[in-house]
Amino acid sequence: MTRTRDFAQVNVFSSAPYLGNPVAVVLDAEGLSDEEMQRIAKWTNLSETTFVFPATDPAADYRLRIFTPGGELPFAGHPTLGSAHAWLENGGTPRDPATVVQECGAGLVGLRRGDGILSFAAPDTMHSGPLDAADVERFATAFGIARD
Repeated sequence: MTRTRDFAQVNVFSSAPYLGNPVAVVLDAEGLSDEEMQRIAKWTNLSETTFVFPATDPAADYRLRIFTPGGELPFAGHPTLGSAHAWLENGGTPRDPATVVQECGAGLVGLRRGDGILSFAAPDTMHSGPLDAADVERFATAFGIARD
């Protein structure tokens, strides 16, 4: 991890400095291991740090991995928006000028571009239906609430 990498910190959900939700974006993450990305995410000390890679899906413009200080997420909203913004600001060119397509753990996410604003529809749900009893018990315990 000795080479330098382009990096941005993006203020998401606000045009006023220090009032948005920050995300750290490593713009050229190719070659970083999972352990290195996790270490960088802990170092930035933000809720999420993202890593931009070349797309592996031909329909995507780039691939994104999202890490918290505690682990990787398949998808998260403000990191998706902030990373797309940083990618575009740093020379990223989408196949379709009106839409950026991000590949992530939850699949493909299309982001619309319009009037300087990025927006997206949430990806499909990865899990649906009732939770098993062990998960319900674990969640209730974690939140300190009654199981019912």
